[in-house]
Amino acid sequence: MKLYPLLLLAFLSANVTGQDLNYSSQDLVINRYINGTLLIPNVDDVSSLAIIIGGSGPTDKDGNQNFQKTNNIKKLAVGLTNSNITTFRFDKRIVKQIRENNVNNAIIFDDFVSDASTVIDYFKKQNKYKNIYVIGHDQGSLIGMLAAKDKITGFISLAGSALSIDNVILEQVEKTAPQFSPDTKRIFKILKTGKTTTDYPVALSSIFNIETQRFIINWMQYSPTAILGTLEMPILIINGTKDLQVSEAEAKLLKEASAQAELKIIKDMNHVLVTIEGDDLENSKSYNESRRPLAKGLLENIISFIKK
Repeated sequence: MKLYPLLLLAFLSANVTGQDLNYSSQDLVINRYINGTLLIPNVDDVSSLAIIIGGSGPTDKDGNQNFQKTNNIKKLAVGLTNSNITTFRFDKRIVKQIRENNVNNAIIFDDFVSDASTVIDYFKKQNKYKNIYVIGHDQGSLIGMLAAKDKITGFISLAGSALSIDNVILEQVEKTAPQFSPDTKRIFKILKTGKTTTDYPVALSSIFNIETQRFIINWMQYSPTAILGTLEMPILIINGTKDLQVSEAEAKLLKEASAQAELKIIKDMNHVLVTIEGDDLENSKSYNESRRPLAKGLLENIISFIKK
């Protein structure tokens, strides 16, 4: 008999929680590659949609990977939707392939661009939103730039690199393992011709295995600054002072690439969009601490940009 009150309490709690939400949620299947979640504010007139594109690796719609749990994309989506901006976020196609144990090793960077473009087209055809914005985090910044051209109202880059991927990798190798810099330069020289190579040090195999080489050959043809400079729309570039992966200098290079861009540097925000008050150890630990809130000022700057 004691079970009944417990069930009743659980039922009432679930309904109170649902009533407290300021939005409704819909899971959408755009096509066989793209699954995502649409959050819709509980108001009569919603004119703006923000499409959020996650970063590099097998990143899901919430901003997580197997060994990285931040929920930063989900927090961003909820925060924007609570400010009466509809949001859509989606799993990268590689996430679905991993879940189905059916990974396509021939996947290339342009596949991610195609997926983002398909998402934009899906919502444009609905003709429901007056304004459509793309928010790209990390690798999603370049993907978003390429997909957004001539299609949307405005673009927002979150911790997006200004360098082509070959220069990013070379810079990282020079900082962490400078003894492999000559080999890295040699390999990239080959990749720039469109060819692959098996002649690389074992220590660099995680970067230069054959499947990754094919992906990089496609990816490295794009210069973020050059692409950003072709966008004829309002642009917001956001970076943090505690970002260990993308420096403030890169954010400034992006700003310089477009007269239409504005730059916001958020104090103590790191690459996964949370505030770091301590050292690099705290910074690295935060990549697996989903309890952390988004950095102060992040949502405010994005909302202001979209609503102005």
